Amino acid sequence: MPTLFDPLQVGQLALANRVVMAPLTRNRSPGAVPGPFAAAYYSQRASAGLLITEATAITHQGQGYADVPGLYAPEQLQAWKQVTDAVHAAGGCIVTQLWHVGRVSHTSLQPGGAAPVAPSAIAAKTKTVLIHDGVPSFVETSMPRALETAELPGIVADYVRAARAAVDQGGFDGVEIHAANGYLLDQFMKSGSNQRTDAYGGSLANRARLTVEVTAAVVAAIGGGRVGIRLSPVTPANDVYDPEAQALAEYLLQQLAPLGLAYVHLIEGATGGPREVPDRPFDYAAARAAYRQAGGQGAWMVNNGYDAALAQQALDHGADLVAFGRPYIGNPDLVERLKAGAPWAESDRNTWYGGGAKGYTDYPAMGQPAATPAG
Repeated sequence: MPTLFDPLQVGQLALANRVVMAPLTRNRSPGAVPGPFAAAYYSQRASAGLLITEATAITHQGQGYADVPGLYAPEQLQAWKQVTDAVHAAGGCIVTQLWHVGRVSHTSLQPGGAAPVAPSAIAAKTKTVLIHDGVPSFVETSMPRALETAELPGIVADYVRAARAAVDQGGFDGVEIHAANGYLLDQFMKSGSNQRTDAYGGSLANRARLTVEVTAAVVAAIGGGRVGIRLSPVTPANDVYDPEAQALAEYLLQQLAPLGLAYVHLIEGATGGPREVPDRPFDYAAARAAYRQAGGQGAWMVNNGYDAALAQQALDHGADLVAFGRPYIGNPDLVERLKAGAPWAESDRNTWYGGGAKGYTDYPAMGQPAATPAG
């Protein structure tokens, strides 16, 4: 059986081990430009087999939280190139997560103060983060407007443009399409947020259509071996729900199987919460089987609440990669700690969102004194 520390070829990505750093929103990119400490932050964690960046907006319209990075302006891509160069110099592999938040936004974050966009004009019962004078606060999201059918090809083109820019200008090894956690693509897939009557609403096939179109277009643009996708079949994050979660996920995976993806990244249970959602049962083994039986060859990545023992159990039962999220905030050397069976450091929740180097780049490796933050 493989271990966490065995190398793996994932599409065109040669990974030194099977430990993945999951995306972690840190709100340290004023003006949507990765901040001055981002290169250090990511390169410190480059011993992971794969780094997936914090979710990164494909357009200004795709922004939903204060001080999160983008992929749509030259200065953003230049800053990301410094990050990817640092990671590569440290021997790491890094992809960026392509993000459009859809209705999970606020008018103050949108171009011209416009309403956020969504599959349907249904407000998300959730909050976003705004930052004033350096202090983050949680506020209700704004009422969205429904996207017109004629606008959807432009959304697909935005994903393609961002993917090409990420690889060609940002220096990324690939991209991960964020189709999870109640953001735009997930909003289209879940019936609780999609009440459309056109070709993108109603049936499973219609609700999955935009995600399939986006993925196929990104694969055509940069090659499937550089593309992953993130899914969260039953998470309640950002007020999404679908009573046909199993059938929806299996249908989608069957459609994705022929595209030659590098990996499928599946969040089990509630994002950042319990691994089981009692009122939303889901058979993850059946979902993986549906993907494999349809010819899907991409690596199967699992995520949510993993420790060393649970990670090895997942590998024993067919997973290929295990993603760790919040543990990576306080443990830049998580791979080494896993190898040594060493304890994991706790992180300071007060510095998770916003700020500078404190709580970002000043967590020490095992046996090292704490760094003095530069800002």
